[in-house]
Amino acid sequence: MGLRQFVIDAWSWLNYKPVMADAGRPASRGFAELAASWLPSHELRRLAAYKVLASYDNNQAGQLAAAAGDEAALERRELGDAANLVDTALGYLLGADQQIAVAGAEHADDESPEPGATEAAAAQDRLRKWAEKELLTLRIQQAERNAVLLGDSVYVLAWNPEKQRPTLRVYDPGFFFPQWDEDQDQDQDFPTRVHLAWELPEDVESGLKARVRRVTYELGPISEDGSAVRTYPWDPGRASNVTCYLTDAEWLLEDLKRGETLDRLPVHKAAFRVRPDGTELNRLDLLIDFLPVIHITNTIPDGGEHWGRSALARVLQGLDELAATDSDSSAASATTGTPIIGLAGARLPVDRATGMPEKLKVEAGAVWQLGESGRMDALDTSPQLSELRARVEHLLDRIAANSRITAAGLGTLDAAEVPSGYAFKLALAPLDALVGTMRLAREHKYRLLLKFVQRLYQAGRAEGWAGGESVPARLAWAPHTPTDRAAVLEEVVKAYGAGAISLETAVQMLLDAGYPINDASQEVARIRGQAEERMRQAKEVAAVSSGEEQGGPAGPQTGKPPATVAV
Repeated sequence: MGLRQFVIDAWSWLNYKPVMADAGRPASRGFAELAASWLPSHELRRLAAYKVLASYDNNQAGQLAAAAGDEAALERRELGDAANLVDTALGYLLGADQQIAVAGAEHADDESPEPGATEAAAAQDRLRKWAEKELLTLRIQQAERNAVLLGDSVYVLAWNPEKQRPTLRVYDPGFFFPQWDEDQDQDQDFPTRVHLAWELPEDVESGLKARVRRVTYELGPISEDGSAVRTYPWDPGRASNVTCYLTDAEWLLEDLKRGETLDRLPVHKAAFRVRPDGTELNRLDLLIDFLPVIHITNTIPDGGEHWGRSALARVLQGLDELAATDSDSSAASATTGTPIIGLAGARLPVDRATGMPEKLKVEAGAVWQLGESGRMDALDTSPQLSELRARVEHLLDRIAANSRITAAGLGTLDAAEVPSGYAFKLALAPLDALVGTMRLAREHKYRLLLKFVQRLYQAGRAEGWAGGESVPARLAWAPHTPTDRAAVLEEVVKAYGAGAISLETAVQMLLDAGYPINDASQEVARIRGQAEERMRQAKEVAAVSSGEEQGGPAGPQTGKPPATVAV
């Protein structure tokens, strides 16, 4: 391999696969769809990587390798280990649930709430209602599984006039093509133009030919000369000359020539889509100054890169080794369950039609006649099968360690091997670090998504969403591993009783430990309300007790000693 062929990029961990060398070639059997003339050449490796990863997730890696020329790969045994690894990582990432939290909302029910706390609580309630209507939890599941498996995922927001709220949709990252300005720094966080594009197959019954659809979001000046300005409700003190344009069009594949790639499709051959109200989607002004597209990465990208890394990336060769060992185990188990037998001096039955000896079958109740010097030998392959099974266990431990999910996280760790809870916590330390990194990579993107939701409400002039800067909202994740609730409760009681923490902090600690608390601020208000009620009742009882001891109107009139009242 020459130096010019030695590629190091975001997908170089797939260079060991021969199928990757065929990506984009017209004669490629594994990636025939990547030979489409409209696809940019610099995107082919990314799209090929997505297809390879998807084949592992669906137990089709052997089929993909066979399509690329490796016919022996059809015998590959794939037992769902890749999908299990992805689902396990996804489960730890998401935790039990996700909640929208707005900073300061937890103080709204205080006796003297902090400035802005009431507004923060109201915004938090509105965002949670939006999340419930838009099935945000389901959308997160869809998007995050793509991100964990492929390394990337895409959300797209749009204002729906009929529903009077922003709608949220999840796109496959293979449809996502960001365009970076050459005049700007390549390390910029956000592109100024984004394409969402995919092919639509031919529909003979409807008379539709094969075509490519492209949806484009692009930032540009409001007017051609840049003189027109607009004041957006989320930034009332600044005039902006930038807006976002939406274009949605289709092109027939037969009309596209070589060189007319995704960002160079001929406008005069485009068929623009039309909204239900009759508006043509050709540079439609959306009246916003941002792209309502959020790209989620599974990991923090390297400097100069924009793409995430799959949870399978660093253990893909281990999964190949595991599949090969499973294939060998299957073959060995066949000869162990139905052994190969050698006969000497046997009288074989003869087929009357052909006159040839019949083939013997190893089955229950079979009787073979042997001569005086006859002998039967069976090939014992059980030792090899035991070795293969031990190798499977070794590979699973290696994959668990290198993926940082750990054997404890995968549930393959023997509980008898863990001497204490502290040792178990140490065993989960790599998983804790992995989940922390994955959540950090998403923290800013979900803050951005919730900010865009607020701005679309403001742009749509929805009731209750006044102008002004968006409130800082975030997605709060539940604990990813089980916690010792009894230990946390004891710690909270001692710390709060000693005055070391506030009631709000105590409730938040219980919430993080997995106690069924839906809203921290409401829980704090209920606790304070119950405390005040108990204090009022105690004062009433004390007053009654005091009156009885003094022999007043509430006390006894018969001269008998007053009754004892427990306070």
